[in-house]
Amino acid sequence: MFCRNQTARATVARGSALEMEIRRGKFRKSVFLDTSQDSDIQKKIDHEIRMRDGACKLLAACSQKDQALEAAKSLQTCSTRIMAYMSELQRMKEAQVMQKVTRRSSDAGPMDDRLPCKGKVAISDLRIPLMWKDTEYFKNKGELHRCAVFCLLQLGEEIFDTDMVIVDRTLTDICFDNTIVFEASPGFELRVELYSCCSEDDYSAGSTPRKLASKLSSSLGRSAGKKLRAAMEGAPLLLPVPSVPGPKYHLLAHTTLSLSHVQDSFRTHDLIISGNEECSYWLPLYGSMCCRLAAQPHCMTQQMMSGCLKVKQCGGDPQSWTKVHAVLKGTSLFCYYRQEDVEANVEPAFTIGINKETRIRASEKDPLSKVQNICISNHYGGEEVTHTVTTDGREETHRWMEAFWQHFYDMSQWKQCCDDLMKIELPSPRKPAPITPKQGSLYHEMGKSSPCIKVFFGHL
Repeated sequence: MFCRNQTARATVARGSALEMEIRRGKFRKSVFLDTSQDSDIQKKIDHEIRMRDGACKLLAACSQKDQALEAAKSLQTCSTRIMAYMSELQRMKEAQVMQKVTRRSSDAGPMDDRLPCKGKVAISDLRIPLMWKDTEYFKNKGELHRCAVFCLLQLGEEIFDTDMVIVDRTLTDICFDNTIVFEASPGFELRVELYSCCSEDDYSAGSTPRKLASKLSSSLGRSAGKKLRAAMEGAPLLLPVPSVPGPKYHLLAHTTLSLSHVQDSFRTHDLIISGNEECSYWLPLYGSMCCRLAAQPHCMTQQMMSGCLKVKQCGGDPQSWTKVHAVLKGTSLFCYYRQEDVEANVEPAFTIGINKETRIRASEKDPLSKVQNICISNHYGGEEVTHTVTTDGREETHRWMEAFWQHFYDMSQWKQCCDDLMKIELPSPRKPAPITPKQGSLYHEMGKSSPCIKVFFGHL
C-alpha cells in the first residue's frame, strides 16, 4: 500500500557480495530501494558478482588455453549481466519517481492501462558468414589466424550466451546451434553481440613486453632492432597491467532485432562491425548474420477466456440455440459440447474465426431475456457470415466483450506473429563442441536470395 509519509529505505544484505562492491565504491547505495522487485534484482546481482569473482580466480589459475578462454567467456557474461541488472534497477527507480509525479499532478488526464500480452521470442540457427581472402581459404597460404568467438544475446535484463566456437580459415561461416528463448512484450529489442578473442596470444602477463620488443625489433630493421630489443630486455617496460591476467574478449559485431524482424523462416540481418584488420581478434565478416527469429504470443498459445455460451447457428431456427463450452485461443473461438472435452483433447464441435478481420458488436437487448447478444462477423469468400452468441447474464457478457477487445489489441500489437502459430523448439541441453568443424557452406544458402553475396562470389 502506498503511504505518502513512508520513506523507502535502501537495504542490502550484510556480508553479501553486493555490499562489498558498494563499499569499494563500484555501486551507489541510493540506487537500491526497499521493494520486492529490487530485492529480487539485488539477489541476481549478488549471484553474478560471486560468479564473476569465481571466474576471475579460475582465470588466474588456468594453465590450459581452452580453460582460460572459457573462464574469460564466463567473466564477460557475468559483467554484462551485472550492468544489465543495474540498468534495470535505474529504470525501475525512474518509473517510481514518475509514478509519484503523476499521482501528485492535478492536470493528469486518464491513462489507457491496457497492456498487450507477453509471449515467447526464440532465436535459433544463428550463422555468421566469413569472407576470407582467396589466398587464405583456397590456397591455404599465410599465417593461420585462429580466434575463439561466442555470442551474447540480451533482451531486457535477460542475457544468454552461446557455446564458444574456435574459428580459423578452414571455416566458411560461424555456426551456433543454440536455441535461446526469451519472455518478451511486442516492443522488445533483442541485442545480439559477437565477441572474439585471439586464441594464439600468450596470455601470461610477463610475456607481453618480450612480445612487443620482438615485434619492434623485426619492424625497425636488424641493427636498430637488436639495440632496442637489448635495451628493452635490460629494463622493465612499463605497460598497464590488466585487472585480470589472461585472455580478453572484444566486441567484434552487433545488431538489434525487433518485432519487424520476426519471420517463420531463415532470414538475413545486417551487422554493425567493430574493430579493423589491425586488431588481433579480427575476423573477416561479410557484414551479415542469418538466423531464425520466431515468436509465440500468449494469446496464440494460451486460453485467454473460457466459459459457457449459447450459440445461434447460421441459417438455423432463430429460436434454436446450442449450449457450448467456449474457449478463446489463437485465431479461433473453440466450441465444445462439454467442458471435459477440453481437458481430454477432444476435437471441438465447431469453431468460430477470431482474427484481425473479425468484427464483433453487442446487439440490442433481447426483449424477453433483457440480455445483450454478441454478434461475431467474418468474411468467407466475399460473403459475410455472422454468429450470434449470448451469455447467462449482463456481467458475463461484459467479461466476454472485454476479453474480445483485449484479444484484438494483443493481435494488433504482435502483428504478423498472430497470422499463424510459429513453431518454437525447446532448447536442448548443451553438448560438448564437436571436434570436426561443421561441413557445408552458408554461401550457397544465401546466394539465391541475397544479391550482395553474388557480388562477393564474383571476386573469389
